[in-house]
Amino acid sequence: MTKAEARKRAEELRELINYHNYRYYVLDDPEVSDSEYDRLFNELKGIEEVFPMLISPDSPTQRVGAKPLEKFKTVSHTIPMLSLDNVFSEEEAYEFDLRVKRFLELPPSAVIEYTAEPKLDGLGVELVYEDGVLVVGSTRGDGETGEDVTQNLKTIKTVPLRLLSRGIPAPERLEVRGEVIMHKKDFVRLNEQQEEQGEKTFANPRNAAAGSLRQLDPSITSRRPLDIFFYGMGKLTAGTFRTHWDFLQALPGWGLKTNPENALCKNIDEAVEYYRRLLDKRGKLGYESDGIVLKVNRLDYQGALGEVSRHPRWAVAYKFPSQQAVTRLLRIEVQVGRLGTLTPVAVLEPVHVTGVTVKSATLHNQDEIDRKDIREGDTVVIQRAGDVIPEVVKPLVEKRSGKEKKFTMPRRCPVCGSEVIRPEGEALHRCINASCPAQIKERIVHFCSRDAMDIRGLGWKIVYKLVDLGLIKDLADLYSLKKGDFFKFEKMGDKLAQNLLDAIEKSKTTTLERFIFALGIRHVGFTLARVLAQHFESLKKLENASFEELIAVREVGPEIARSIVEFFREKANQALLKKLEKAGVRPKALSKPKSNVLAGKTFVFTGTLKGFSRTEAEKLVEEMGGHASSSVSKKTDYVVAGDEAGSKLDKARSLGVKVVTEEEFKKLIM
Repeated sequence: MTKAEARKRAEELRELINYHNYRYYVLDDPEVSDSEYDRLFNELKGIEEVFPMLISPDSPTQRVGAKPLEKFKTVSHTIPMLSLDNVFSEEEAYEFDLRVKRFLELPPSAVIEYTAEPKLDGLGVELVYEDGVLVVGSTRGDGETGEDVTQNLKTIKTVPLRLLSRGIPAPERLEVRGEVIMHKKDFVRLNEQQEEQGEKTFANPRNAAAGSLRQLDPSITSRRPLDIFFYGMGKLTAGTFRTHWDFLQALPGWGLKTNPENALCKNIDEAVEYYRRLLDKRGKLGYESDGIVLKVNRLDYQGALGEVSRHPRWAVAYKFPSQQAVTRLLRIEVQVGRLGTLTPVAVLEPVHVTGVTVKSATLHNQDEIDRKDIREGDTVVIQRAGDVIPEVVKPLVEKRSGKEKKFTMPRRCPVCGSEVIRPEGEALHRCINASCPAQIKERIVHFCSRDAMDIRGLGWKIVYKLVDLGLIKDLADLYSLKKGDFFKFEKMGDKLAQNLLDAIEKSKTTTLERFIFALGIRHVGFTLARVLAQHFESLKKLENASFEELIAVREVGPEIARSIVEFFREKANQALLKKLEKAGVRPKALSKPKSNVLAGKTFVFTGTLKGFSRTEAEKLVEEMGGHASSSVSKKTDYVVAGDEAGSKLDKARSLGVKVVTEEEFKKLIM
């Protein structure tokens, strides 16, 4: 066989094998026997062994073979992979429908068409195809960036390495979202194999799927029974769809597997009926599903609706009722948080709920315990709220023996013995001792966390030990630690100790928003910390801000303003800030705008800019007194549209927001 003949035959075999993979794995309707498939595969493998220069990345023989990675690279999503807001009842589903109509300025009698899909309990991923070939696959991550798991995704038989073109031609570039899952029967079989081999078993199918896909060695992933259903799009070129349903219908023609339970609902009534039907057959689906996903079908409506707080307004997760179990409440323990809050926790006889062994559940507060009449020794019904957080639903009063004990929150802190108070108007009890070891531990853990000072390696186990040994008593003491202090830990070598010291030292030069969040001010999360940093520009200005100045910030309410004022007035906190400053911790203050040319104006950039990157353009806006946003709203002043502008451009036009070209933007800043 000549090289030219080999190339032609290899191309024929790849096309045939890809087609038969599609018939077998996507349609579940094979056209050839296993032996015939093996014959074709081995013929291709033989040609590639003789002519290795003919091996292509999309060849079926290349699903497994990549070398193990040292770590995953990060991948940025062109369009963020947003999380979904939840509804739990028919009333909330109908309210979602009305909310959509109100935002679109449609009358309540208008009819909105929806797609309905099972909400899969797996791992969200995005695959990118260029010229029909899979070039990169990544996890959802934080929504903006994920981990590059391309080699692992290639091992999943239902992931085509090259798109088919049966029906609508495959686009030049396709970003498609999907959910990697493990079917229940495969999960049981995998755990049996793990036990036989003396390996750790998985808690549930989702953990098994996520753990399998995030293996650094693709050969391990290839041995795991993973599957995938595709459900949505990222950025799409050379292809236009009017509805989401049209897009779903196109996917199988490209070799991308969709869920056969997907349905098109003409109105919200049909969507609710779909929910009821799927709930009835939930146990027969063969995979874990905790609800359905409703999406507004028209894509132009989706663009007009946009997003809010990292959730799309055009989609919602309609969750199934939590599955319940019965067990015994052995005792109630009290945990103390970083703000001194005492939380009662039910210690339970271990019980299996939706694939997870539950040993404890929060009881929230004394009022909740009294309302439900929960007692130590009770037989109780528990569930996982949203199939995630364990909670005690109710006691089974008829099973009481008379030996059960009522619970009352302690008057003294179970950790430090200080007085416990319940502030007027609040449901929570608090330890008043700011030096309580439990509070100190949790405050330091929060201070070191990823979104705060990001001190890598300094997790809760090490923090707890440092406090127990008396090596640190507050946040600032972290910066006085010596390498020898860490040698008091078991299995702590010189390199690890030095890495921890380096991470602590690196954290001294942090951003203002991270530092504000790290301080653990009550009611101040990371988003609000960023708002405060942008508004006040320096820590000193924030420290000296009055209640009136704080309340003038749009995102700050009276309760938050009081909390911030009280924090900075507290002498112990003032002393702590001075101690941190003396240790060399100096959060970088935000630089003042170089001009006020764009003062008060909000800009959103979309598409590809030629003169500078989007980051450079946004920085330029900030330097000129303007505000750069990632989403379009009625409050947006300008949308700057570059090449291949996406849904943000459509939304700007639907809202009447002024759209300018890159050249027009340059004139604005000159």
